[in-house]
Amino acid sequence: MVASPWYSAARTDPGKARARNEDAFLDCPQQGVWAVADGMGGHFGGDIASQMIVANLTELPLYRDLGERSKAVRQCLRWINRRLSQELTVTEDRLGIIGSTVVVLLLEGNRGVCIWAGDSRCYLWRGRRLYQLTKDHSLQQQLIDRQHFSRDEACAHPAAKALTRAVGAAPELTLEVLELDVQPGDTFLLCSDGLYQGLGTEALGRALDLASPRRVLEHLFDDVLRGTAPDNLTAVVIRP
Repeated sequence: MVASPWYSAARTDPGKARARNEDAFLDCPQQGVWAVADGMGGHFGGDIASQMIVANLTELPLYRDLGERSKAVRQCLRWINRRLSQELTVTEDRLGIIGSTVVVLLLEGNRGVCIWAGDSRCYLWRGRRLYQLTKDHSLQQQLIDRQHFSRDEACAHPAAKALTRAVGAAPELTLEVLELDVQPGDTFLLCSDGLYQGLGTEALGRALDLASPRRVLEHLFDDVLRGTAPDNLTAVVIRP
């Protein structure tokens, strides 16, 4: 097998308030695919959804063409959505809604594709600047985009964290896709909201400026776990 040009590390933690960790991650540098899935908090079976996403993405064949790989990921996520929103809720009604956010990053040479639904994020650290590549599928973001709320006003809304998209939440899954050119030195961070909500952009940037993915994770998790850490937190860091 040809050595991957990317180094990566992943970590998850239940945080300080929740007994169960409903996050899951995929860390496969040899196949150029990484993912974070965050089971929907407050619903039974969030861990089932996130683990199903990661397990099925892991089993996908390695298509040489990035476009084919992107198509396969989207088809896979839509199949899981149908399985979660129809079959599981019929056969195991006691579980109710079973859903999860997802963010997937595919890298091949100097090209990348990010695919997501929900509020798990992908960040890019380039030239000592932090870019948020994904836009949250949440009521908070919808209020900002459509109602022109300020960020503070949107955050204050009682249902601000409600998701407008997630795998398993509706019969049809709408995924957002971003294609990008990758530059030497680019570093990527995939993470659940339990990680980024405890940190500002300056803290994220300071961590991503460190030398190795493992050190980045240590720094990020130490920062969050020094606080209240009310949610599960998961992150994957990818760099050349």
